[in-house]
Amino acid sequence: MSSNPAKGSPSNLTTRQITMMGIGGAIGAGLFIGSGQAVAVAGPSVILAFALAGFLVILIMNMLGEMAAANPSSGSFSVYATKALGPNAGAVIGWLYWIQAVIVISAEATGAAAIIGSWIPGVSQGTWSLIFVGLLTAVNLAHVAKFGQFEFWFSFMKVAAIVVFLIIGAALVFGLVPGVEAKGLSNLVEHGGFMPNGVVGLCAGLLMVVFAFGGIEIVAIAAAESDDPRTSIRKAVRGVLFRVLVFYIGSALIMVAVLPWDTAELAEGPFVAVLGVANIPWIDSIMALVVVIALLSAMNANIYAASRMLLSLSERKIAPRVVMVRNKNNTPYIAVLGSVILCAVAVVMNYLAPDLVMPMLLNAVGSTLLVTWGFIAVSQLVLRLRADKDPSVVLPVRMPGFPYLSVLALLMLSGIVVLALFDPASRTQLMATTGLIIAIAALNALAQRRSRRIEATTAHGSKPGDAAAASFKEDQNA
Repeated sequence: MSSNPAKGSPSNLTTRQITMMGIGGAIGAGLFIGSGQAVAVAGPSVILAFALAGFLVILIMNMLGEMAAANPSSGSFSVYATKALGPNAGAVIGWLYWIQAVIVISAEATGAAAIIGSWIPGVSQGTWSLIFVGLLTAVNLAHVAKFGQFEFWFSFMKVAAIVVFLIIGAALVFGLVPGVEAKGLSNLVEHGGFMPNGVVGLCAGLLMVVFAFGGIEIVAIAAAESDDPRTSIRKAVRGVLFRVLVFYIGSALIMVAVLPWDTAELAEGPFVAVLGVANIPWIDSIMALVVVIALLSAMNANIYAASRMLLSLSERKIAPRVVMVRNKNNTPYIAVLGSVILCAVAVVMNYLAPDLVMPMLLNAVGSTLLVTWGFIAVSQLVLRLRADKDPSVVLPVRMPGFPYLSVLALLMLSGIVVLALFDPASRTQLMATTGLIIAIAALNALAQRRSRRIEATTAHGSKPGDAAAASFKEDQNA
C-alpha cells in the first residue's frame, strides 16, 4: 500500500506549502533563543559557525533531494536506508526519528505553555501543554491540504518576524534609526576580535548552531503528498536552502554587529536585545509571542512528520498494520493519534517530575539529528554508486560534485561528532542516543524474528492463533 495520495487529489500539498513547511521546520526556538548562547561562546565568529553548519545542510539536503526525487516516500530517509543498508537500518532510523519527533513535540508544547502560563497564571503549564497538543492534533486530522495551509501561515508569521528583524537591524547598523548611533561593522572586530575565544569558541558555537537546522528534512517527507513529488522536491529544496541560510546568517550578522558579542542581554535573548536598541515598545512581549508561534509551528510540523514516518513503518510491516487506517479525510488518523498520545503521556510525566523527565528524554534524542543526517549521507553514497553502475536507473535530480561532496558531508558530520565527545553535555547525549539505537535494533530484531516464526508456522497450515501461541511458548522456554 502506498502512503501517497493519488495524483490530482484535492488533499495534496502544494509546492508553496511544502517550501514554507521546510523553512518553518528549521526556524524555531533554536534561532530565536538558542543562537544567543552560541554568540556568547563564539563571539562574532558565530557567523562563520552558521555558514559552516549551513554548508553542511546544503550538502545533506541535496543528497536527500536526489534520493527523494528518484523515490518519493513519506518514509523518506528510513526507506532510503532500507534500500541502501538493509531493513534493519531502515527500521532503526525510522523508529529513532519517530521517537525523537514525539519527544520534541512534548518539549515544544512545554516551552510554549511556559510562556503562555506566565501571562495567564490561573491555568497550569501542564493544562496549556495538553490544550496545544489537542488543538494541533485536530489540525493534523483534517485534510492534508488544510494542514498545509495552516502550517503555511504559521511559518509565514515566523518568516515575517525575521524579515522585520533583519530590516530594523540593518537600519541600526547603518544609522538609519533616529537617536541611535551607527556602529557599522566595528563590533565585529572590537571586543577581542572576530574570534575572541579562538578556534575552541568557534567549534563550541558550531556544535550549538548545527542543531538549530533540525527540521529542514521534513521537506522530503511532505513532498511525497504533493501532486508532483519530483518537481515539488526539487523546487522546495532550492527554496528552503536559500531562505534559511539568509535568515540564519543574516540574523547572526545583525546580532553581533548591533551589540558587542559579550553583552549579557544578547545571550539571554538576542532578538529582544537587538530590537531593544531601537526602543521598540513592548518588544519583550512581542518576541515572546513570536517564540510561541515558532514553537507551535514546529510542533505542528513534527506531529505531521511523526505520523507519516509511523505510517511508512506500518506499510513496511515494521509497525502494527492498524496504523495504516485512514479517516474520511484520507488522513492516517491512527498514526496521528498514536504519536500524540505518547506525546501527551510525556507532557503529563514532565508536569509530575519537571526536573527529571524532560531533561532525560531530551538527552536521549539530543544527537539524533546527527544520526539522521549520517544515515542520509551514507544511504545517498551507496545508492548513487549503484545507480551509476546501472544504465537503466534514471535520477531526476543529481547531487553535484559526487562523490567528493558526499564524502565531505560525512567527514564534516564525523568532525562534529568528535567535537561533541569533548563537550560533557553533548557527550552524554551521544551516549544516550547510542543506547537508544541499540535498544531499538534489539527490539526490532526480536519483533522481526517473531514475525518470521509466525509466518512460517502459518504457511505450514496452522492457524495464526496457534502460531502466536507456539511462538509465545518458545519464547518462554528460551
